Amino acid sequence: MFDHLILLLVSFIANAFSAFVGGGAGLLQLPILLFLGLPFSIALATHKIATIALGIGATLRHIRERNLNLKFSLVILVSGLPGVILGANIILFVPDKIATLSLGILTTGLGFYSWFSPSLGQNLQTKHRTLTGYIIGSCVIFFIGILNGSLTSGTGLFVTLWLVYWFGLNYKLAVAYTLVLVGLFWNASGALTLALQTEVKWEWLPVLILASIAGGYVGAHLSIVKSNKMIKRTFEVVTILVGLKLMSGAFMPL
Repeated sequence: MFDHLILLLVSFIANAFSAFVGGGAGLLQLPILLFLGLPFSIALATHKIATIALGIGATLRHIRERNLNLKFSLVILVSGLPGVILGANIILFVPDKIATLSLGILTTGLGFYSWFSPSLGQNLQTKHRTLTGYIIGSCVIFFIGILNGSLTSGTGLFVTLWLVYWFGLNYKLAVAYTLVLVGLFWNASGALTLALQTEVKWEWLPVLILASIAGGYVGAHLSIVKSNKMIKRTFEVVTILVGLKLMSGAFMPL
């Protein structure tokens, strides 16, 4: 019962923040699974399955706004899903400390880049919607998909910032796309691939799913009603924290 209460509280907080800024649920949720005694592979698979519920919670709120473009959504899905499946297939067979350290450095750098770019993501400025722009954007999304399938946290933040930087979305809209498409579809693909290869702590999933749906809905609601400026600043703080957490995890057990 005590373990379940800890999981409920930590998972709710992690997923609410993740739904608010477009990623980073693994910053708290995965470490607590490891702290409670799960081996890394089981904790990762359990965490990935639970994050599907985050996408469900966020989708339930964002779908009411009807602000997602179907064509653009398909670009993100078609580009990213093969990368997610590829990443999930290789993570259990290769050491990931170097990749985790590199991802941590890059994530922290992205946070500082956004911090020192005051106008970034504050207004919707559609750009790179040509064939060349879509090809370049899709290639980067495919690479982020590989990271999403193979690493533990932070990759949703990459998608959010890439949509802001390359395609000109504001933070509100970028977070919506990330939470619905990455949170639901990408995570479902990665979770299924991992679940077929390793064990899952099924008895903990009901609590994690409940907290993830509730946290996802609350966080998505806040991302809709709050200003772009507030979302941007929170995104930057969470991104830097995720980056530092990834870097520390590359040198010591989580």
